[in-house]
Amino acid sequence: MGRIVTGLILAIGWLLLLLVGTYPLFCFVITLGGGVTLYEFLRMSSPRAEQKHITPGVILGIFPLVAASLWGSTGIISSLFLALFILVIITIAVYPSLDNGLFFISRLWFGIFYVGFCSAHLILLRSLPQGIYWLLVLTAVTAFSDTGAYYVGRAVGKTKLYPALSPGKTRAGAVGGIIGGMLGGLVVAAILFEGINPVTVAILGLLLSAIGIIGDLIESFIKRVSGVKDSGQILPGHGGLLDRCDSLLLTAPALYYVIFWGHTLLLK
Repeated sequence: MGRIVTGLILAIGWLLLLLVGTYPLFCFVITLGGGVTLYEFLRMSSPRAEQKHITPGVILGIFPLVAASLWGSTGIISSLFLALFILVIITIAVYPSLDNGLFFISRLWFGIFYVGFCSAHLILLRSLPQGIYWLLVLTAVTAFSDTGAYYVGRAVGKTKLYPALSPGKTRAGAVGGIIGGMLGGLVVAAILFEGINPVTVAILGLLLSAIGIIGDLIESFIKRVSGVKDSGQILPGHGGLLDRCDSLLLTAPALYYVIFWGHTLLLK
């Protein structure tokens, strides 16, 4: 029951943020969420001796989010360079206290890029002329993909998809998730957009659903290497924020660049 209640609260809150919330509020919520997600990643992946360096890592990780909010895509690259430059300085300064300086800087940089840079694309999507509609399509793809994967996998799933990382996922569930995400995205896109190209949107839905599964597997890899079950306990019944947005970290950039480079292909 707790999982269902939490899921409903998250869904309602997300829809209200998209449909009623202002752009500054959206940027603030995504930036805050990105900081929490990066904190979860660094807390579970960092050895105990390096836990004290999590806060600087989180601050650097929200640089791309702030840059996307203020300057759009033009500010993200410079924010990444600034974050890297400061991270190099921090690593040099604390190097004597580190067990392995290369692991330290690689771990933080991966977190900054994986969480900060990728989640900033939610803000970039929101800033597009029809950004709210595209985020609703992405939401539909994600929701229907998760639903399709769960029910198909539960009904007919036997062969494991990748037991080394995620013993619960099955090949049948993956197929159900990809088809469900494609159908969900296609229906919502057809409702929201005029002159949509159903073939290319269907292909986009398939692509995003498949990328979302890869996003789930990446987070499973991180948790398995870190020896934890969930990224956190902030969401009752769901674990941490990273557990809920793992697929979005890859699907949001993918959708943004498809729109950026091939917008005309999505319309008739």
